[in-house]
Amino acid sequence: MQISARGDYAVRAAVELAAAHPRTLSAQALAAEQEMPRKFLETILADLRRAGLVQSTRGVDGGYTLSRPPSEIAVGDVLRAVDGPLAGVRGLRPEETRYAGTAVHLQELWVAVRAAVRRVLDEVSLAEVARGRLPAHVRRLIADHSAWQPR
Repeated sequence: MQISARGDYAVRAAVELAAAHPRTLSAQALAAEQEMPRKFLETILADLRRAGLVQSTRGVDGGYTLSRPPSEIAVGDVLRAVDGPLAGVRGLRPEETRYAGTAVHLQELWVAVRAAVRRVLDEVSLAEVARGRLPAHVRRLIADHSAWQPR
């Protein structure tokens, strides 16, 4: 799985909003805190607003806040809002792929990959990331030394 710059920025901004919840933060403050380009961040925040994950307020005290409590928004929700489905194969969802011959079972593998990604991204809330308290099943994954090794 590849996390795009757009997805990375969206999650970072959402975690900042989670830490500040229910206060409103300006795009400028979010960009400065996370060292992101403000204009790019504003387009990402617009995507999050259209997805119903953030609300925006205009005016001097305006800015952005999460639409729901941070414990009710999964990291996967944020990534889908800006990048679409979590796992794709040549632009298709895994269940839409079709193979012949010896590759016929690849579809099952791609579905399993998506399930594994969901097991992490859909089961970790913004609140958990903001507090640094990841669920036990995620902590077990990162406790494995090989998880940190490039391949």
